[in-house]
Amino acid sequence: MIQLWAGIALLTLLALAFIFLPFAKTRKQHEAAIDRTEENIHIFKERLAELEAERDAGTLQPATFDELKLELEKNLLEDAEGQPSSVNAEPTTVVGKPQLMAVMLIAILIPVMGLGLYHQYGNADLVELTLNRQDQPFAKEGRQPTVEEVVGLLEAELAKKPDNAEGWYVLATTYMNMGEFTKATEAFQKVLLILPSESPQYPLVMGQYAQALYFVNGDVTDEVRQQIELTLEREPNEVTALGLSGIDQYSQGNFNQAISVWRKALEFAEPEAAESIKNGIRSALTSLEEAGEPLPDVPELVDVALPLTVSISSELLAQLSPDQPVFIFARAVGGKIPVAAARFTVKDLPITISLDDSMAMTPQMRLSSQSEVEVGARISMSGQPQASPGDLASPLLTVTVAEQEEPLNLLIDHVVQ
Repeated sequence: MIQLWAGIALLTLLALAFIFLPFAKTRKQHEAAIDRTEENIHIFKERLAELEAERDAGTLQPATFDELKLELEKNLLEDAEGQPSSVNAEPTTVVGKPQLMAVMLIAILIPVMGLGLYHQYGNADLVELTLNRQDQPFAKEGRQPTVEEVVGLLEAELAKKPDNAEGWYVLATTYMNMGEFTKATEAFQKVLLILPSESPQYPLVMGQYAQALYFVNGDVTDEVRQQIELTLEREPNEVTALGLSGIDQYSQGNFNQAISVWRKALEFAEPEAAESIKNGIRSALTSLEEAGEPLPDVPELVDVALPLTVSISSELLAQLSPDQPVFIFARAVGGKIPVAAARFTVKDLPITISLDDSMAMTPQMRLSSQSEVEVGARISMSGQPQASPGDLASPLLTVTVAEQEEPLNLLIDHVVQ
């Protein structure tokens, strides 16, 4: 056993030696992603504290609190894993492939990451998969494995240890991206059999299983419809199941019902999936118009954006390094958590951008959901997303979202006390 761990340590050090140099050269490119992760964690904690305060004050029902807390946790987990889970209104589109492939390659190429994380969270069963790769042709040939080779390793590992829910989930989502939908349904079934039914992830897997069944059948069959209903009984806001339910209504010509379901899905969908759902709503509206039927009001389709021009006073600019982070944000009046935010550096200033829903921190807190917002810009002297004394900032401007068409001018001109 000592030889095994010593071998793992040696391989890890060698892998890190090869990986470190190119990563060091691209460090600046990764700072934005790192800061975004830290910002999301900070926002998660702040939002959770606000929800707890509202619950304790009696203004938020416990059931609503639990639902919002679960949604916050799910969003944070999906952001950390880099694997958003959603369904598009267009049935042939599968989202999340770049994120999934990145995770797969990291698990194969960086043993220390897989070993440490899986050991810490009770998933050490997949460590053997990393060890086995040393005997594979791609390792001996010094090349990266193909997707098929990675899948083969994972299939072999799961054949020996079939009770690994995470392994089956990774395999299922990989099958989906490969177009192997029948195999994906079988793998999702394995996850549902192994994963505790009270797990917060259980409804999410149920929705993805329904999606896999949909792709297998090419239509919303009775089997697919039953799985959609079971998922929504467990979690009424599960986005994948809602998206499929809208597709079902649309295919039956029930365009108003489809729009209603998709509007609900928009409340919880990530920005990328939200745009696809909006396209489905637009298609349903077109069908209603062609049939001569009255069109329902869909405010979610109104594109909301705040154009901004951000600059810094020449006196303060002389005190800064070009790589100092700049945070530009919009938040509810009197609130703390941004409904839209973007990160740049001092060297990017002056800059003109538009804040919109694609820059939301969570699906439930979007720019389009606010009538008025506070807009500001801040240069973080500590490099952290949260404000602290000594940062440089612009005055906060309160604007009416729907009425703002001309770019707002934000001048960073004072030190935060």
